[in-house]
Amino acid sequence: MTPQNTLNFDEFKNGMLIYTEEFLQSVKPELKDYVKPADARRMSKTVKNGIVTSYEALKQAGVENPDAIIVGTGLGIVTDTEKFLESMLDNNEQFLTPTSFIQSTHNTVAAQIALNLKCHNYNFTYVNRGFSFESALLDAQMHLEEGKKNVLIGGADEMSRHYFDINKKTGWWKTQPFNNQDLLKSNSPGALCGEGVSFFVLSAEKKTSSQACFKAVKMIYKPASEKVINDELKHFLSENNSSLNDIDLILVGKNGDNRFDPIYDRFLGLNFSDKTACAFKHLTGEYHTASAFAFWLAANIIKTKEIPEFIKLNDKSPDKIKNILIYNHYFNINHNFFLLSDVD
Repeated sequence: MTPQNTLNFDEFKNGMLIYTEEFLQSVKPELKDYVKPADARRMSKTVKNGIVTSYEALKQAGVENPDAIIVGTGLGIVTDTEKFLESMLDNNEQFLTPTSFIQSTHNTVAAQIALNLKCHNYNFTYVNRGFSFESALLDAQMHLEEGKKNVLIGGADEMSRHYFDINKKTGWWKTQPFNNQDLLKSNSPGALCGEGVSFFVLSAEKKTSSQACFKAVKMIYKPASEKVINDELKHFLSENNSSLNDIDLILVGKNGDNRFDPIYDRFLGLNFSDKTACAFKHLTGEYHTASAFAFWLAANIIKTKEIPEFIKLNDKSPDKIKNILIYNHYFNINHNFFLLSDVD
């Protein structure tokens, strides 16, 4: 669940949803098919979205009970954390109900999914800021290599008004409401803030329901220069028996911040000037686990062989869509590559 209709790719590709807001919020799902109303009342927005998206991922994969549930989140359940702290202040730290505290822990999403599925297998949450989803993905990959069959993996983050206002003072976000349709043309500092929850099932074996083949992930923390990024790219591709020429489509995380988007422009110009280039953060905004949405988008493009026009950065069309590279960075701190390929 994101600010776009991402529960179904057919609905998503019909057109992007346009907002003029200070920060983007996820589309609300229809919950009655996924969780009892009485239970939903005690759940935060992100927990609800996690249950819905994980259920759909498991359903599409034909898996009832995964061997592991692994989630990455940068902020956890911010809204419930704020509710608990506000209650402490308002009530002089007395007569506090535990619900908001219980629901505020970072592993709430993974735990609630496990409770809903009655899954007693490995359950872990990574909270590594801009590397949260990437860490979860690497952990899932290692579990599959060790013999597990199916791993449910996700990235989940939410934005609250209070947290947004605090971080706006740092210069991270746009200072005024911004039209997300115009984000990629922005020539001002600050990103458009967003949120989202995305889930996937990684399997050790190819299935009829498989959408794409996840090859590898690479994380680079605070690279000293752009040369380091380009060198790491070539090394990353070489490790996975690929080269720049093998990439059919490149998906980058431009977020409308004119201090950092030129990094993507130079990266594309140097390595992929003749390739189809696309962007994704004008759809969901910037958040710690936005790369999970990019992962969802790339997998669906590989499966359907369709590229929505509203994500394109140029007018080039690939002869085939076999290999997709995702390059994303979180405010030039956490840089990462993903490589996805067609299911052979």
